Amino acid sequence: MNMQLNRLAVVICFAISGCAAFPARADWPAFRGPNRDGIVRNRDLPTAWSPSTNIGWRTELPGQGWSSPVVVGDRIYLTAAIAEQTADNEQATQNQPAYRLVLFCVAAESGELLQEVELFRQTADAPRIHQKNSHASPTAVYDGENLFVHFGHQGTACVSLQGDVLWKNDSLGYQPVHGGGGSPSVVGELLIFSRDGAETAEITALDKRSGQVVWKSQRGVEAQKKFSFCTPLVASLAGQQQLILPGSNVVQSLDPTNGQEIWRVRYDGYSVIPRPIVEAGMVFVCTGYNRPSLLAIDPSGRGDVTDTHVKWSTNSNVPHTPSLIGFDSKLLMVNDTGGIVSCLDALSGRELWKERVGGNFSASPLLVDSKLYLLDEEGTCSVLDVSGEPQELAKNRIGERCLSSFAVIDNDLLLRSENALYRISNQSQGSSRPFVR
Repeated sequence: MNMQLNRLAVVICFAISGCAAFPARADWPAFRGPNRDGIVRNRDLPTAWSPSTNIGWRTELPGQGWSSPVVVGDRIYLTAAIAEQTADNEQATQNQPAYRLVLFCVAAESGELLQEVELFRQTADAPRIHQKNSHASPTAVYDGENLFVHFGHQGTACVSLQGDVLWKNDSLGYQPVHGGGGSPSVVGELLIFSRDGAETAEITALDKRSGQVVWKSQRGVEAQKKFSFCTPLVASLAGQQQLILPGSNVVQSLDPTNGQEIWRVRYDGYSVIPRPIVEAGMVFVCTGYNRPSLLAIDPSGRGDVTDTHVKWSTNSNVPHTPSLIGFDSKLLMVNDTGGIVSCLDALSGRELWKERVGGNFSASPLLVDSKLYLLDEEGTCSVLDVSGEPQELAKNRIGERCLSSFAVIDNDLLLRSENALYRISNQSQGSSRPFVR
């Protein structure tokens, strides 16, 4: 009997210690979710809300940031740039303040702001940003153990879930145009991101354990405007892992382990923002300004495949900013101005339907089973049933400026506005209550 009890105690201790060692569950570990594609399945998310209904909580956040929330267990992480309000705050010729670049930790249940971790300081003479950008636009990424927080040309850091700074790297500065934007991606032991600025056109990989540079890959393309803001896509394609990352005038596929180029497609475009997607065995890329095209690329080629592996293209209602959704061999996209939603056949590019919802868009859409969520810049979210011909289910107005993409936690939505973070729920946890610092 004693022996059995001892064995039971060992099993219990092992289970407890083992559970403690396991990484926390992540509902939304990176930009565009678990599969980095903006698609959620088997969730009963709310379709109707207002400032006074179905709001679990609303937490006001200091500073400004357009990064999307990341959800790990019962914590929400997002970044911001907080202007320094001190008497000796230096003034540059641009007459702008210095900023503290921080990571916030918010309690998922209550919305309480639990922690603010300062990572970098941006001086007052930093280059100006675009009116639709912020100094904290890239979304953090969680690798199952730690968070990787990126501020573009200002630096990159690794932070534990408890807020301990494990490493920082601010040695990769470059001259940006309009600020930063692209989020990083974790691939094995590497953290990979673009560095596309005024003169720099490069993809960089860091050792995620140390923050040291492992490889750099030059774009190797002539472009009058080299700046772009894209987030890498990593997928198993044509029998190998490929890292797809568009920039000005070119999209490249690289071997993520060493940065060696697999293939490239040339085009005319700059300031590329939408993240590539994979659907029906093809890679889909938007080409940026001035008039974007959508390219369908067969990823099985080698070298310059511009003339051989682009299966179709279109420039009809293609977005400059929001990323696409791919599902069931179809593509969904919303353009930036006018709010035209299009559905295309992924194999042929044929337009299946289009619908005008109105509004201007920066946030990427979210697909929940057959429901498409479209959040415009004024804080209005149109919800469409896209199981067949589109049908509008709801139009929900928050009334605050919104440029960030949705995140999902359990059966709720996380919406970041210019001033606050909302948890939107089918059953409100109580009256809306701003958390004020």
